[in-house]
Amino acid sequence: MLSLQHISKYYQVGGNKNFVINDISLDVEEGEFVSIMGPSGSGKSTLLNIIGMLDEPSAGYHYFVNQAVHQLKERQRSALYKQYIGFVFQAYHLIDELTVYENIETPLIYQDVKGSERKAMVADMLDRFQIVGKKDLFPAQLSGGQQQLVGIARALIAKPKLLLADEPTGNLNSKQGEEIMELFRKLNKEDGVTIIQVTHSEKNAEYGSHIINLLDGRVESSKKF
Repeated sequence: MLSLQHISKYYQVGGNKNFVINDISLDVEEGEFVSIMGPSGSGKSTLLNIIGMLDEPSAGYHYFVNQAVHQLKERQRSALYKQYIGFVFQAYHLIDELTVYENIETPLIYQDVKGSERKAMVADMLDRFQIVGKKDLFPAQLSGGQQQLVGIARALIAKPKLLLADEPTGNLNSKQGEEIMELFRKLNKEDGVTIIQVTHSEKNAEYGSHIINLLDGRVESSKKF
C-alpha cells in the first residue's frame, strides 16, 4: 500500500544540511496497524506528515496505492489524499465556528458528495460514535474526549483506506485514551482500515502489529508481531 524509499527531510542551515529525517525506508501493507515511536525531535510527526502528503521530503521516493507521489503535482497529491487518507490530530483541529455535524460533514463537501447522501453518512457516523445528542454543539462545548471522537468521525466519514493519527490520545485522560485506542483496534480488525499512529505511549504502541522506533531521524528498530 505504501512504500518509502530513502526518504530524507532537511533544512539548509548556513552551508550545512540539518536533517529531521535521514534516509528512512519503510513498507506498510494494507491492513497493518503501525505504531511509530521515539523521543521528541526524532522526526515522528514529520514522517507522518510526509506519509500523509502534508509535507514533502527533500529526497527519496514515495509510493502510495501504486502511485509515485514524489512525481505528482500538488493538485494530484491533494486529490489522492482526499480519496484515501484520514488524519487524526492531537489538538483535534476542529473548526470552532462549525457545529459537530458540520465538522464531520466537511470532507464530504470537498468531495462533492450530494446533500442527501451526506446527510445519511453523517447520521451514520453520529450514531456509530454515540454523539447524536451533540450534533448541534460547537467544539468549545465538548470535552476533550468528545472532541477527539468528532475528529475521528470526521477522519473516517469518507471511508479512507489509511488512517493517520498523530498522538491521538495526547490530550485525553487514561480512560478516554483507552476508549480511542480500542476504537482504533476495532477499525483495524473489523473494518480493515490501515492505521499508522505516532505515539509516546508504550501501551498505545502495543495496539500495533508493527512497531517502529525512530532516533535522530533514522529507524532504530522495526518489529512486526
